[in-house]
Amino acid sequence: MKIGIIGGGKVGGTIATLLESCDFCSAVRLGDVRPNLKLRGLKKAAATRVDVTRSAALATFVKSCDAVVSAAPYFLNRAIAAACAAARVSYFDLTEDVATTNFIRTLARKTKGATFMPQCGLAPGAINIVGGSLAASLDRVRSVEMRVGALPQFAGNQMKYYLSWSTAGLINEYCQLGEALHDGRRIETLPLDGVERLTIDGVEYEAFNTSGGVATMCETFAGKVGELNYKTMRYPGHRDLMKFLLQDLNLGAQQKLLTQIFDQEVPLTDHDVVVFYVSAVGETDGDLVQRSFVKKMHGATVGGRRLSAIQLTTAAGVVAVLELFARGALPRGFVKQESITLPQFLGTQWGGRVYGDAKATN
Repeated sequence: MKIGIIGGGKVGGTIATLLESCDFCSAVRLGDVRPNLKLRGLKKAAATRVDVTRSAALATFVKSCDAVVSAAPYFLNRAIAAACAAARVSYFDLTEDVATTNFIRTLARKTKGATFMPQCGLAPGAINIVGGSLAASLDRVRSVEMRVGALPQFAGNQMKYYLSWSTAGLINEYCQLGEALHDGRRIETLPLDGVERLTIDGVEYEAFNTSGGVATMCETFAGKVGELNYKTMRYPGHRDLMKFLLQDLNLGAQQKLLTQIFDQEVPLTDHDVVVFYVSAVGETDGDLVQRSFVKKMHGATVGGRRLSAIQLTTAAGVVAVLELFARGALPRGFVKQESITLPQFLGTQWGGRVYGDAKATN
């Protein structure tokens, strides 16, 4: 299977790196508007100059692939998905943007013969596969809590945070309304609200509402789960500073400006950790039980390339889904993350390698 990746940045390059060892992938076309992509050690990959804003060039790229993954900024995904729909080529992305996902769902309804699966990756993505599977394992579900933190291992600034992934995506999820289930009903949540504290392996974190991480789970589990929510984890104190910037200074209304400031002034780090926590409480066989899936994930060297934790966990999520697609395990049309079971996910090469051996309770 020939896989196209649009966006040759850190995550796009990591997806190509993981695909090097996958038997189901015969070739990778890595498309980006920037020249001189770093392909060292990537024998399957070839770089192609692609400008997403030029529809003819984008259409040509898409038609040369069996499936396309968008690793581009979320605001470019609509054009890429539309090109895939026109060519009836299956489409996958990493977006946390709810409006983009709704647009792709509409495309999928109108397109025959192709799979459309947005929100792959870490969160949304793997977190929803795990959360959905834990919920499905119970006869009656009181609550499902999903928490993910992509964090620096060491931070000396006031935000206790350094950049490790898309700045535009980060700020977007801090600004948009989220979704949750309360008493079984779908509700909207305010970004940066719902602050709580939790401790994992002796380290204290704060968690608060952000958008996108719950994916389509509220729709799937409405009326079936009492409380269901997703929150982003950070070190204590980060949320207050972000609320000051985004709300008190009203920079939430100037996301491009804030993105520029962050990219210019907040350091990037490869020394990061991903903290992954899911807890489900409910009844099974008449007993009230709690089931959890908890793991801290670090970076690794793959194929001679040093990959950060956020690169590895995000890329592993989408590569696992691509493996299932190659096996014929995914239907055509719009596919939700929670339609994949945890055994299916962990049974893939990279899903199992990165997310396996978690601290799980039954």
